[in-house]
Order: sequence, then structure tokens, then C-alpha cells
Amino acid sequence: MTVHQRGGRVSPNPSQQPTQNDPSSDASAQETDGASFEDYLEEASKETEDIELSGHAKQRIAQRNISLDTAERQALTDAVDTLDDKGAQDAAVLRDDAAFVVNVPNRTVVTALDQSEMQQRVFTQIDSAMKL
Repeated sequence: MTVHQRGGRVSPNPSQQPTQNDPSSDASAQETDGASFEDYLEEASKETEDIELSGHAKQRIAQRNISLDTAERQALTDAVDTLDDKGAQDAAVLRDDAAFVVNVPNRTVVTALDQSEMQQRVFTQIDSAMKL
């Protein structure tokens, strides 16, 4: 492919550019895999709805044998959604067997404590708490 520069823009060879009458240049005529824009938008929003685990949180979850299976992770994600709707910034999400300190705007679990540690610790620098 030959590249020509016109008016500060780099464009492919003019003979290879689509014309106005070329249906392949119409964005609505282009189909990638049959998915609509709404499908892509929904998929992209799903990817950002989940929570992240910081390196420290991953380490604590492993060290303390805290379970975080798919259902428990979804419950934690739902709690973060609720906390976000209420304007929380840093929250403690409490389960019967564990607690998670979450940075809500970043959707990141910062640390995790098991049941025995919850009895010995004071949570500081949080503005919200939620029981699952």
C-alpha cells in the first residue's frame, strides 16, 4: 500500500480509498460479527462492573484461607455497586466469616481479614460499612 500525505493527514493511496457511493464506507453497512453497538456497549460495561483485587488483598485472601468463589465474588460486586450508588469512597464489607476493605470508586478490594482478625482490628479511614 502506498501512503500519501495530504493536508497534514496521512491517507492510503487515493485509488484505494472508498468513495462516497461505496457501501463499505457506510458505518451502518459494516458488520463485524453481527453484534450491534448496544451489544458492544453492554459487554464493555460488564467488564468494568466486576471488582479488582489488589496484590495485598490477593495475598491476604490466600494467607487467611478466605473463600471467594464466583457467587461470593458476585455478592461482593453487588455490595460495591450499592455502596457506589450511596456515594461511598472507602468501605468495609462484612461477611460472617470475613471482611473486605474496598476502595469503592476504583472497585478494588484493598485488604481482607478473616473472622478471628475482625475481632482484634479497628477499621480506620472508611466512610461506610455494609453487611452481606
